[in-house]
Amino acid sequence: MRIVTLLPSATEIVCALGLAPDVVGITHECDFPPEIRRRPIVVHGTIDSASLSSAQINAAVERSLTRGESLYTIDVQGLRSLRPDLLITQDLCDVCALPESDIRPIIEAFPVPPRVLKLHPHTLADILNDISVVGTAVGAEAEARDLVARLEARIAKVEAATRGRSRPRVCCLEWLDPPFCGGHWMPELVALAGGREMIGREGRPSFRIDWADIASATPEVIVLGLCGFDVARTQAEAAALAARPEWRKLPAVASGRVYATDASSYFSRSGPRIVDGLEILGTLLHPEAATWPTPPGAWAACAP
Repeated sequence: MRIVTLLPSATEIVCALGLAPDVVGITHECDFPPEIRRRPIVVHGTIDSASLSSAQINAAVERSLTRGESLYTIDVQGLRSLRPDLLITQDLCDVCALPESDIRPIIEAFPVPPRVLKLHPHTLADILNDISVVGTAVGAEAEARDLVARLEARIAKVEAATRGRSRPRVCCLEWLDPPFCGGHWMPELVALAGGREMIGREGRPSFRIDWADIASATPEVIVLGLCGFDVARTQAEAAALAARPEWRKLPAVASGRVYATDASSYFSRSGPRIVDGLEILGTLLHPEAATWPTPPGAWAACAP
C-alpha cells in the first residue's frame, strides 16, 4: 500500500504500526520518526513561523482565514506522481494541518483517486480509536490492538499513581500572544495526571482568553504547550511574560512551577506520543509519584 499522510500524527501512527516503508509522501511538519523526513513533501505551510513572533503568526493566521485563504500549499503534481492508494487527512483544525476540504477536489481529478481516511479526534479515547481505525485501513489490525493495549496500560499507571493525591490548579496554555487555553484532550490529560485544569474544557477546542482569566484561575502550575513549538522556542516566548505584573503575581510563577514543554512532539499531535505527554504531566504535577521515564529534553522549568 502506498500511503500519503497529511498530518504529523497520522504519520506517527502509521510508523508506530510498523508501516513506515509504505509511507510515500508527507507534510513539511512530519518529523517523527526521524527517518521519515526523507520522504517527499507534498504539503507546505504558507507562514514562516520560524521568523515571526507569536503575535505576528497569530495576525497572519487570522488575516488568511478572514480572506478565505488556505494556510497550506499542495504540490499537486508531486502528489499525483506518488500514486497513493490511501491518503490520511483531518478536519479537526484548519490551522494545525491541511483540512480535508482542501485536498478532496484535487484528488478527485486524479486518474485513480486514492481512498481517503479522515481523522477527527477531540479526546484521548478518540486518539486511541484513531489508531484502531488507521490499523484497519492499512491492514494492521493486530498491531493496532497491541499498540492501543500498551498505551492504555501506561495511561492506567499514571492515573493510579496520582489517584488520591492533592490536585493542584493547572492552566495549560497553547499560545501566549494572544493567550489561548489548552483544548481538546489537554484538560483530560491534566485530570488523569492528578491536576485540575482551570480554564480549558475537555473535548472542546482551545479558545482565546484574557490575562484576567488566568489571574482569576490562580494556577498553582502553568504548563506551556505552545502549538508547534519545542522547549527552546517556548522558553524564548515565555521570557517576555516577566514584564506583565499580573504574570508575576500568579502562584505558579511565585513558586517556580511554570514549565515549557515540547508541545510539537507530546501535546499538539493526536498520535501515540500523546501518552508520553500524559507521563510528562504526571511528572510535573506529582514528581514524588512518577515511576515512569520522560523523554530527554521534553520539558524545562521557566525562570520566574
